[in-house]
Amino acid sequence: MNKRIIIISIIFIIVFLCIFILLNNQSTDIVKQNSNKVEGMAKVGDINISYRTYGEGYPLVMIMGYGSTMEMWEDQLINSFSKDYKVIIFDNRGIGETSDGNKDFTIEQFAEDTNGLMNVLGIEKAHILGWSMGSYIAQELTLRHPEKVNKLVIYASVCSPEMFPPSPEVLSTLEDPSGTPEEQGSRWISVIFPSDWIINNGERIKEIFYRPLGNIKPENIGKQAIAIGKWEGTCSRISSINNKTLVIAGNEDVLVPPVNSEYLASKIPNSKLILVDGAGHALMFQYPDKFIREVTEFLK
Repeated sequence: MNKRIIIISIIFIIVFLCIFILLNNQSTDIVKQNSNKVEGMAKVGDINISYRTYGEGYPLVMIMGYGSTMEMWEDQLINSFSKDYKVIIFDNRGIGETSDGNKDFTIEQFAEDTNGLMNVLGIEKAHILGWSMGSYIAQELTLRHPEKVNKLVIYASVCSPEMFPPSPEVLSTLEDPSGTPEEQGSRWISVIFPSDWIINNGERIKEIFYRPLGNIKPENIGKQAIAIGKWEGTCSRISSINNKTLVIAGNEDVLVPPVNSEYLASKIPNSKLILVDGAGHALMFQYPDKFIREVTEFLK
C-alpha cells in the first residue's frame, strides 16, 4: 500500500469516527446483553486484551477489522453463532479497552496477540473468522500457527492491498474532505454499501450505527493504517494454507473489490468462494441472515 492509500485510510477512519460520534450523541438505545456472555481482561505479552465469550461448544474466534471495536459485531450474529459454538470476540491492540502495549502495530503482531489470547483462554484449536483487516490477521494466524486453526473464514479479504485496489473514483470519494461531518459520513457509507441498498434501507443504517461502539483512538487508527501499509501480504504463501477455508464477500464491494476474493479462492487449495449478489463491504449488516447461514453451513 503506497503512502497515498495510507493517508486515504486515515481520512476514511476519521470520517468513520465522526459519524459514530454524531449518531451516538443522538442515541439513547441500550445494547441488549446475552445471558451467556462472559467478559474478561487477559494479560497477553505486553498488553491487556479485553474480550467476551458467548455460549458453549467448539470455539469460534472472530477478529474485528480496521478501526472498529468488538462492539461492531451485532447481537444477531453473535446470538446465532453462539447457539452452536463458544464465540470469542475481542478488541485488537490499542482499540476499545485493549491497551496499546509497547510493541509495534503490525498485522503479524496482531496475529500473535490473537494466538496469545487463545493460549490464555486455554483454546488449543478453533474456527477463525476475520473481517477485512481482521481477515489479514486471520491469514497470518493460520500461516504462523496452523495447529491452532481448524476452519478459516475470511470475509472481504485480500492477500495484498496493492494487488486489486479500489477504483480511482472510490479513492477520490474517500479522499474528499469537503462538507459537514454528516456529508462526509454519507460519502463513507456510500463506499461500504451499494447505492440502491442505501436508498431503501435508511432505518437499517440507523440501526447499525445508533449504538455505543466503544473507545476508538484516532492515533491508534493511524497506527493500524500504517500496519496495513507495511504488511507484505500473503500472496506468495497463501497456497500453503491447507485448512478448509470459506472466502466470502459482496459482489458489489467497491472498497475491497471481489476480484481479491476470487484470487484468494484460486490460490487456497481447500477453499470455497461465495460472492453475495447485491452486497458491499458491509455484507454482514446488509444480509445478516444470508451471512449467518453461509458461515454456519460451512462450519458444520
